[in-house]
Amino acid sequence: MIEAMATTPNVMHQLHMPLQSGSNEILRAMRRSYRQDKYLGIIKKVRAAMPDAAITTDIIVGFPGETEEDFLQTMHVVQEARFTMAYTFLYSPRPGTEAADMPDQIPHAVKQDRYERLVAVGNQIAWEENLKQVGKVVEVLVAQGEGRKDGDTDRVSGRTPDYRLVHVTVDPHQPRPRPGDVVTAVVTQAAPFHLVTDTLLTVRRTKAGDLSELPPQTPGVSLGMPSIRVGQA
Repeated sequence: MIEAMATTPNVMHQLHMPLQSGSNEILRAMRRSYRQDKYLGIIKKVRAAMPDAAITTDIIVGFPGETEEDFLQTMHVVQEARFTMAYTFLYSPRPGTEAADMPDQIPHAVKQDRYERLVAVGNQIAWEENLKQVGKVVEVLVAQGEGRKDGDTDRVSGRTPDYRLVHVTVDPHQPRPRPGDVVTAVVTQAAPFHLVTDTLLTVRRTKAGDLSELPPQTPGVSLGMPSIRVGQA
């Protein structure tokens, strides 16, 4: 699969690889089929085949029985893998699941502390990785609703092929990009969760962009569910 992604032009170099935990003991308790070495080995293969790959992940902090050493193993994987984004969650017991009845439930204060430490490291790595994009020319697929402040900043927003969020400053001398259009621009600023481009190079108008300008169609009218009346005897 890695080779196919690397050699197929219309497959983007973006992968979501859920980690959950970097501790082999916790992974075993979660009944995951992989261990830390195998996971990092796959990351290494991806980086070798696609150096520009953006890898995101999911992490659960505070699974029952998680020790400080277990948590530090998760921190180690995050530092080694250098994820573009790590979606991090506090473990919470769900009634009816095996984990909810496990001993050694982690106190909330401990979970919160570990969560904040891990998020801080993950955000710093994401920022460092985004800073590497400054000065580069990126291709952006413009999308509607990606930038909450687009109207105030006269920008449009969208995603790069590796799914980085980019806010693009509009050039008054070029056609205004529409949702569905593709632009190229130079990255001028970076933050942990987005990039900013103040130099718009090209705008490629697309059929999807044409469709975005069509007036909205009249929504369908619901006739409701049919009712059955029971006759009286």
